[in-house]
Amino acid sequence: MEAKATAKYVRVSPRKARLVVDQVRGKDIARAREILRFSERAISEVVEKVLNSAVANAENNHHMRSNNLVVKAAFVDEGPTLKRIRPRAKGSASRIRKRTSHITVIVAPREEA
Repeated sequence: MEAKATAKYVRVSPRKARLVVDQVRGKDIARAREILRFSERAISEVVEKVLNSAVANAENNHHMRSNNLVVKAAFVDEGPTLKRIRPRAKGSASRIRKRTSHITVIVAPREEA
């Protein structure tokens, strides 16, 4: 049995978010929270919220104990890109791509993971 949580349309590029998510994949919950709390990247707060939500889903919906959960899977998918225009020289324009991410964290008991 596993529980999952997702944060959609987070305004950070998937490349930056994957740097943080890769650090917590496969770790137990206490260690993952510690890594996220002391990470200097801004997206670590959002990833910690998703992790806490997945743990809460496991406790409340599947009656699992939080002390023996591990991060079974954590991944970042690319969301829609907001396209903006920046004026440039001689009347031209360049495209600015504001990327979004969908962050998913799956937790499972230690034996399954």
